[in-house]
Amino acid sequence: MYWNDLNTHLKRQYGCKVYKLALSSGQKVYKIALDGHMTCPNRDGTLGVRGCIFCDGAGAFAEAGDIPAQLAAARQRVSAKAGQGAKYIAYFQSFTNTYGDPAHLRKLFQAAIEPEDVAILSIATRPDCLGPEISELLAELNRVKPVWVELGLQTIHPASAAYIRRGYDLPVFDAAVKRLKAIGVRVIVHQILGLPGETPEMMAQTSRYIGQAGADGVKLHLLHVLRNTDLAAEWQAGRVQTLELPEYIAALELCLRNLPPEVVIHRLTGDGAKRDLLSPLWSGDKKRVLNAIRRAFERDDLVQGSALSAACKWQHYPT
Repeated sequence: MYWNDLNTHLKRQYGCKVYKLALSSGQKVYKIALDGHMTCPNRDGTLGVRGCIFCDGAGAFAEAGDIPAQLAAARQRVSAKAGQGAKYIAYFQSFTNTYGDPAHLRKLFQAAIEPEDVAILSIATRPDCLGPEISELLAELNRVKPVWVELGLQTIHPASAAYIRRGYDLPVFDAAVKRLKAIGVRVIVHQILGLPGETPEMMAQTSRYIGQAGADGVKLHLLHVLRNTDLAAEWQAGRVQTLELPEYIAALELCLRNLPPEVVIHRLTGDGAKRDLLSPLWSGDKKRVLNAIRRAFERDDLVQGSALSAACKWQHYPT
């Protein structure tokens, strides 16, 4: 059994557990619908006004305040388990964190990587929001500390991309990955499993494409339905069904077998806030889900990348 999980990868590299601290650009802590400062071209009218079909516009949890204050508060939250000498990833997670004035973004990102205990800067964004100025900024930051850029691909299939209102075509993703790789930035790609109309084989095709594109890491997510999203209306009307846990695990295993063994797995599943989760309810018990996934991996002797070649050599990887 082998999959290239993030925690093991980072522990080998830094000699200790590395904690991720979610940061806010100053807008992400607010729901977009209540804030005039839109943080995504899929919401401010450039590409659309309602965002991706699964997005509730709330963003992920982040501390309030300026960047140093957010870092201090986030450290405090994990201090008991992190201990002395811990390393951190400064993570700009919600919405599109390269969609703004480059001078303003420079100040934010530089403040985030200034502390000595911040080892990595991780930035979530869209492939169509990586222009020349932003690319130059990322290259500059990457010379100071490693920069990871997370791209929300979700699927390679045009019908699925149109359904979720992704707002860009596949060649845009390809160009973004090439641009980021050319400046030495690590690329992490998000994929959603369980999109309407996609078979497990189609999901595996997306995973294989991500690996062939040169991604350094992958975040695999379960399609889940949150309140106050357009996807919720689709689900309530009976036009969308979510996967059961055994179905998700089977699709997950197939995707991992189609990812090169050197690709780091940053996430095996994703879930929303329990108070907003409509379906599938089983995803709200993350500990149970992860335990079920690990038991299935052991039972099935999962080996990441094993479907890519019948003659794969695994002696370089732990089993």
